[in-house]
Amino acid sequence: MPSASDPRQQNRTRQPASRPAQPGQRPAQPTQRAAQPAARPAQSFSHSAQPVQRTGQQPSARSAQPAGGTRFKQQASTQRVQAPQSHSHHALGSHGVAPATRSSYNTHVRRGTQKKSSPVPMIIGGVVAVLALVAIVFFVVPAVKGFFGGEDAKVAAGQQVTITIPDGASGDTIASILSENHIVENPKDYYAAVKKLNADMSLKPGDYSFTTLMDATKVVQQLMEGPNAGSNALTIPEGLTVDQVADRVAQAYDSISKEDFLNQAKASNYVDDYSFLKGAANDSLEGFLFPKTYSLGDSPTADDVIRAMLDQFKTEYKSLDFASCEAKIKERYGVEMSDYDIVNLASIVEREGLNADQRAHVASVFYNRLAGKLDGLRYLNSDATMMYVTGGEVTADDLQSDSPYNTYKHEGLPPAPICSPSLEALKATLEPTDSDDLYFYITQDEEYFSQTYEEHQQSWN
Repeated sequence: MPSASDPRQQNRTRQPASRPAQPGQRPAQPTQRAAQPAARPAQSFSHSAQPVQRTGQQPSARSAQPAGGTRFKQQASTQRVQAPQSHSHHALGSHGVAPATRSSYNTHVRRGTQKKSSPVPMIIGGVVAVLALVAIVFFVVPAVKGFFGGEDAKVAAGQQVTITIPDGASGDTIASILSENHIVENPKDYYAAVKKLNADMSLKPGDYSFTTLMDATKVVQQLMEGPNAGSNALTIPEGLTVDQVADRVAQAYDSISKEDFLNQAKASNYVDDYSFLKGAANDSLEGFLFPKTYSLGDSPTADDVIRAMLDQFKTEYKSLDFASCEAKIKERYGVEMSDYDIVNLASIVEREGLNADQRAHVASVFYNRLAGKLDGLRYLNSDATMMYVTGGEVTADDLQSDSPYNTYKHEGLPPAPICSPSLEALKATLEPTDSDDLYFYITQDEEYFSQTYEEHQQSWN
């Protein structure tokens, strides 16, 4: 099995999955991509359907590899955590003002003879002062924070963080821990999720493994279930290949070697118990080892780990209406998809988009290509599929390869998924954006979707 790198890596910038290609031109040498787990290409280009002759520019790669998070050192126990505290603000007490002293100069005049000053200049001065203060707060302070890498600096989603919720922690304390570690983007989201789930008396202290910028509802659900991090915890991020999962399993458990895991990770060993594996190409579990944090004891077997992941995939699989969504895709795009095809395409969509909206739009672009809307051809033109083969760098020579994963040269989907997609990527592939777009260009800060090559060129030039 090829060892694919996870295209989510360096500098947390965003990815190319496909390269700009104008018919009749040869592709330029792509920039090297990193091959670490959980990495993505830095900019995402969606290009012309010509299978071989393409020009392109390759951007840098974005890091999304889970990184060790901050751990708080308080002792945890099984005591309930207090509910979130209300955020009422109490007014400060009034302050006395000392009476003014008389000036040594005689400033008194007879009543009725003193000239009254106009209040207009004072009002204007006050307004100017207020506007200046507002400008400082809204423009100068954020700029200074950003310049010095302060709290407003951007944080990439998907980085692993381990935290400790202390015994007896209040709701405000929990919200602060989650916010400071960028697990939730805004404490208000946490409070809303607690209220929605009626979880104020059900949050448990202990060690937790999360990733940055998670959905607050999922965070609260995990806090209700209890600690998920410890010496025997195994975290599998989205977008890893079977080979990369084997590396993490071998690192987490002395009882399992990478070779043992790969030998066991065959679809034929599990198809009788998991019907969704029927028709899996290459006898591979690629795409089905569901990303999550697992607690499996001190000495699990390879079979224990694989079954836990397949059980989780089965749970998520049942929560989605594959049949209904596939019927809508056929009606909208004229493309017939099986359940296995959905997982296959979702694995590519996982590598291409940064968030749910982008992934749904990327899925739409790929459906339009599969429908033959690019000059009647069905090329996906995705670098991500070739990165599965090369393990990272994709060169112009690679694009001449006859590999079935070369979607510049072979029409339709690759033979099998290229990674384990997240639930978000599966949903995006089942419910794509309704568009006629054929190209896309995505970076950490920008996204452009286009219907013509000319529009596409303008987006990345």
